Amino acid sequence: MKTHSEFLTTSARGLNHNHPMLKMFQKAKKLGVWDPAAIDLSQDREHWQTFTEPQKDATLRLISLFQAGEESVTLDLLPLIQVIAEEGRLEEEMYLTSFLFEEAKHVEFMNRFLTEVAEVRGEDLSRYHTPSYRAIFYEALPQAMHRLTYDRSPVAQAEASVVYNMIVEGVLAETGYYGFFQAYKRQQVMPGLVQGIGKMMQDESRHIAFGVYFLSRLIAEHGDPVWEAIQNKMNELLPYAVGVVQEVFQAYEPEMPFGLEMDEFMNYAMTQFMRRENRLARARTLTLEQLYQETEQAEAEAAELTRGIVEG
Repeated sequence: MKTHSEFLTTSARGLNHNHPMLKMFQKAKKLGVWDPAAIDLSQDREHWQTFTEPQKDATLRLISLFQAGEESVTLDLLPLIQVIAEEGRLEEEMYLTSFLFEEAKHVEFMNRFLTEVAEVRGEDLSRYHTPSYRAIFYEALPQAMHRLTYDRSPVAQAEASVVYNMIVEGVLAETGYYGFFQAYKRQQVMPGLVQGIGKMMQDESRHIAFGVYFLSRLIAEHGDPVWEAIQNKMNELLPYAVGVVQEVFQAYEPEMPFGLEMDEFMNYAMTQFMRRENRLARARTLTLEQLYQETEQAEAEAAELTRGIVEG
């Protein structure tokens, strides 16, 4: 039977208000409270009627990938939160409470677009879920997260975070957001969708910053075995992440709607991957105090990069 011997907030240790995850919790409260139901999609409905059939199909494909992906992370996140709670890492757990709330809002917003703009009802959009996509969202993500229900080792935690934060969010989601902005914002269409994607992107930048912090902490605490597991899992899944991007473009050969170019997106995806991998590599030489400082810097840089894409 589970019992508590003490509570951190009333113990001598107390809550660490300088902890980077508690600081991110403050940002999540300030920046993450946006309402998907309040975004105006009326112009999007008008623009949808002017799209060509290939443009409509490409939009449905991208939305369906995001819709199922957001549902997947909403379904699969709880084991990670449970592990961190049971380790008594209250500051991290407090921040993670915002994850589930934000992912659920992303599900709601994408579903609004499908039902209110594209008017999709009773249609099976899983036809857009290609083999590489299924390998990640139907298999790798739920398997890695469910493993934490019986294996809470540092390696298992690291591998789960790699799938979720580095591959799903750090490569696929970020590349997908970039695609939405290239497709719609440049052509000044779909203002409601662009606004919602911008909000989602800001949320995800904090999620990715948590993942980099979390993996860096595991590396700093447990050394080479965790670092090697991270590298192996990233190298295992990177071909599937690249495959998701390739399979989207291959569906529309020889010309992708909205003038999108595969090379541009492949370069963007790999740049995001390498940036996170390099930051994780630095964690091998950091103390926890240095890691806290590095995390705040990394989160600020990610927020600025996101702001540049959203406002640019």
